[in-house]
Amino acid sequence: MKTTNIMIVGVGGQGSLLASNLLGTLLVEQGLDVKVSEVHGMSQRGGSVVTYVRFGEKVYSPVIDKGEADYIVSFEMLEAARWLPYLKSRGRVILSTQRIDPMPVITGAAAYPDALIEKIKATGALVDAVDALKLAQRAGSVRAANIVLMGRLSTYFNMPLEAWENALKECIPPRYLDLNKEAFKLGRNAHN
Repeated sequence: MKTTNIMIVGVGGQGSLLASNLLGTLLVEQGLDVKVSEVHGMSQRGGSVVTYVRFGEKVYSPVIDKGEADYIVSFEMLEAARWLPYLKSRGRVILSTQRIDPMPVITGAAAYPDALIEKIKATGALVDAVDALKLAQRAGSVRAANIVLMGRLSTYFNMPLEAWENALKECIPPRYLDLNKEAFKLGRNAHN
């Protein structure tokens, strides 16, 4: 079995740590060797954040180099574009259509790029764009957008739905479990 490389990217406070923990829990329970990197970036300040998840029969390092990611799961459009050089040729980008202006845009020093999804597709990346924020809101909380994206990611893996649900139970506090299960389901069933 070849090693699969996933990058989870976003902005601090969007729940990338929970998403990577959920994925790691699921993969370990499936008997795979998993390496999850620590969160890198300015997670406390709304800056760019990235986590690497690698799994397979035997994985030696948690690091993903440029051109090696099979999947980039992005909680924000500009972050997907920022990390695109790490994607393999014909790799897949699962992204939330959410836009969070970085500080240079807020201060007027830069403009937020137009038509980002089209620009990402033009690189040859396979793009699965989802309005994760809207789906999370429908589930009960905008904070569940990360779980919506995990639901979307689940459609690309041949793993039983029950295994994903068990991982959710293990990673989510009981009082938020139903909301997150709904968010996962909405992401899994979203059509792009």
